[in-house]
Amino acid sequence: MAASVGDHVTPGSAIDFTPGSEFGNGVHVTGNDAVAILSGKLVSHSGVISVESYAPPINTPKMGDFLIGEVNRLNEKTAEIRVLHIETNEGGHRAVPALKLFADIYVSEIVDRFIPSAGDAMRKRDIVRAKVINVEPMLKATTKGDSNLGVLHAACPPCGADLVASEKTPDFNVECPRCDYRGFRALSNGFGHGFEIPKGSDLQSLNRPGQRWSEEAESMLGHDGARPYLSPVADHRRGWSHEIPASARRSQSPRSGGRQQREMFPTECTLCGDSTQVPFKPTPGKPIRCRDCMAKVESGNADREDLAKEREKIKIAREKAQGELGVKLFVGGISYDATEDDLRKAFSTHGKLKDVHLAMDKERNRPKGFAFVTLSSKDDAKKAIKALNNTEFMGRRISVEESNSQGRSRSKGRRRR
Repeated sequence: MAASVGDHVTPGSAIDFTPGSEFGNGVHVTGNDAVAILSGKLVSHSGVISVESYAPPINTPKMGDFLIGEVNRLNEKTAEIRVLHIETNEGGHRAVPALKLFADIYVSEIVDRFIPSAGDAMRKRDIVRAKVINVEPMLKATTKGDSNLGVLHAACPPCGADLVASEKTPDFNVECPRCDYRGFRALSNGFGHGFEIPKGSDLQSLNRPGQRWSEEAESMLGHDGARPYLSPVADHRRGWSHEIPASARRSQSPRSGGRQQREMFPTECTLCGDSTQVPFKPTPGKPIRCRDCMAKVESGNADREDLAKEREKIKIAREKAQGELGVKLFVGGISYDATEDDLRKAFSTHGKLKDVHLAMDKERNRPKGFAFVTLSSKDDAKKAIKALNNTEFMGRRISVEESNSQGRSRSKGRRRR
């Protein structure tokens, strides 16, 4: 028997209708038949027959929704929050679909000031209010642009007590009433008050929007994500008073705002001859060009005569370097029982040695099976290669060839196994 308006239907129930009827949500029409695809009550509004479902609508975040979430993970440039509640949805406390359960807040969307890493303004387990700014293909949110957005609750990382807002020290806007922890959070005006925001609350001013960091705070921020070491401000595993490892300290510089400067080495451009600086130690016999010359070469506008002169200059520099530093040979396939003295005896008969380095496996306390031998001249190196390459040495067949400046073989056919 077909159901009519007012009846309760389940998926598959036939629906009685008159020709020309219109159908809405929960009804599927095939030819001259109409069936329900939802459980609920069959209703008619303005002549449109639909199923009024008993099940509440899916609790899916939409653009512009306000979320309550818990910081689940801190990455270098994003804070991942787990959606707990959608304030702007009726029934927003219900479970969220798995694909929309987590939202990313990019570091540029956390607070109205420069912060290097997300961990400098939020911590794991912080409770935040955020606004949805993107739904597809992934959920993204922001805590900027509204004084009600930001961190609502935070626990002290070392001792677990509830943090309280503080304005004692610029840029450290929260502190622990129990221990010595202090830090920075992207505060909402509702911080410490739950979801209801009291009238006149102006806690977000403690974020100091648009202002530069104080010298003390700048030195503690997690520049470039601060991985693998997290700064005391960003690290939820350490207290405020722990000592920073020497390897993690940054040199202070008024120009760089505390960022470590790359060491620059003075040299001459091999193409034009002008003085320049490079962020690496120049290698004799290698092309080193200033920015203008690099642009000319890359664009194909470099003069052919200048390039020919550069090649001649590099050749002379390489020969001079070989005379001073010697020629390094790569020796592979060495017996694990071999020592540097064994290598010296084998190579000293073919020329003057400058250096012998046998690579060692520190964990196993034995040779790795290869070494670098430096001879004083190109002729000596050629003699050693001709005499020893592909010969037996202490029970194994070794390979001997000239090494490049990075210590790897020039052989194009060599493959790692």
